[in-house]
Amino acid sequence: MNLLFYAFLIFCWALGFFFLWRIPLLIKDDGLHLDPNSVSIIIPARNEAGNIARLLGSLEDQSLHPGEIIVVDDHSEDGTAAVAEKSGCTLIRSKGIPAGWLGKPWACWQGAQRAGGEFLLFLDADVFLTSDGIAKIMATFSEDKDLISIQPYHRMEKPYERLSAIFNMITMAGMNAFTAFGSKLKPAGAFGPSLMCRREDYFKLGGHERVHGEILENMALGRVFIKEGRRVSCYGGKGSLQFRMYPEGLRSLVQGFGKGFGIGANAISIVSLFMIVCWVFGGVSLTRHLIQSVVVGNETGLLLFLALDVMYVGQIHWMLSRIGNFGFSTAVVYQIPLLFFVLVFFLSIAQTFVFRRSRWKGRTVKPRKMT
Repeated sequence: MNLLFYAFLIFCWALGFFFLWRIPLLIKDDGLHLDPNSVSIIIPARNEAGNIARLLGSLEDQSLHPGEIIVVDDHSEDGTAAVAEKSGCTLIRSKGIPAGWLGKPWACWQGAQRAGGEFLLFLDADVFLTSDGIAKIMATFSEDKDLISIQPYHRMEKPYERLSAIFNMITMAGMNAFTAFGSKLKPAGAFGPSLMCRREDYFKLGGHERVHGEILENMALGRVFIKEGRRVSCYGGKGSLQFRMYPEGLRSLVQGFGKGFGIGANAISIVSLFMIVCWVFGGVSLTRHLIQSVVVGNETGLLLFLALDVMYVGQIHWMLSRIGNFGFSTAVVYQIPLLFFVLVFFLSIAQTFVFRRSRWKGRTVKPRKMT
């Protein structure tokens, strides 16, 4: 019975290779890029004074400069607007949020209406780019794509930020775009921090107006494009696009992931959800049996579970090295971020389906099921 259970845990572990097999990166600028003057960058920002200067600075240092950069200040209570004005970009001060809308979709919608470019690139204020980032985005989009989305490479500075390790992995895996099946499967949507599409398609399909009440607005917008027969492609941002998530402290990290992860789980395909749940269960169960083997003095069981623990460490390090600068130490103590993930995930489920509300950037938002 113990050997059968051990075999089951190996099966759970092996699923990790399947759902996060290959993460394609943006291609290098090879002359296929679009005219940079035809690209409008739209940055929705609320209380991002500490982040947006870095993004705007990285845009200034690009090898190819976009036609325009629009910052939509979403009623910030800090110096976000002042930083944007000082940079020389176009600043829009958001109007009052209409009934039924959330702040970020409303900001994106206003920015898109103001933009004059043929192509729209939406960027969150906490991302920043390498000097050839825009060139890579344009070159990748020019390869006959209708919408591309990039999950930035996670750049961390403080130890608590590494608690997000499992969330980062699940975010990538849940998109259904990086499995062993490759592009044969349609993605679950688009990543939140970045999205690029044609202006014509954006307004024809309804843009952010169509997903105006969604917390995970870009994921929902990606699903709209897919339903309408458009080609959606997802990429990893390593070497081109980066971000630092929730530098304000542990509380912001909990609130950030808690506000929409339950909704995201609801949007994952049944097959992907099954694999992810099995993989998480395997890691949690392994941890429990390791502790139990030590307590009861089961030397055989301890050796078997230690061997599997080493397998999990190696696999998680392989995953994380492509997602962020987590370092090998994060993989060694993966049980800590794994437990953190389980706790915050159930908090998100409670906020989404029980309390029907969560807090983010000084606002109370009411989650709803993604359509």
